Amino acid sequence: MMKFNNIVLSASALDGDKVKNAKGEDLGHVKDIMINTERGQVQYYVLSFGGILGMGNKLFAIPPQAISVDTKEECLILNVDKDKLDNAPGFDQDNWPNMADDTFRDEIYGHYGYEYRV
Repeated sequence: MMKFNNIVLSASALDGDKVKNAKGEDLGHVKDIMINTERGQVQYYVLSFGGILGMGNKLFAIPPQAISVDTKEECLILNVDKDKLDNAPGFDQDNWPNMADDTFRDEIYGHYGYEYRV
């Protein structure tokens, strides 16, 4: 398990890390990190949630502002209830949306109560 000793982390170090909510409920794990190369910033975390033994997992794009690091528990925190995540716009492994589409971005950020920062 990696240790979070700094605020600068490699994307590969976060791959597969557990994601929990503030209640300590397991929300899945980091599947990928989408980077806006023009702005040099994280556009979305891709969270894998649900399914059994990795089968049937649904993927969710999560704004970076919605994710924080818990250095004590060595995991990421997405402060939403499982119900909100269940009702979030998601996609499956074989049918990814156009993550650069402004409409998709605005829907995702809006669902979690954030505005895209330029």
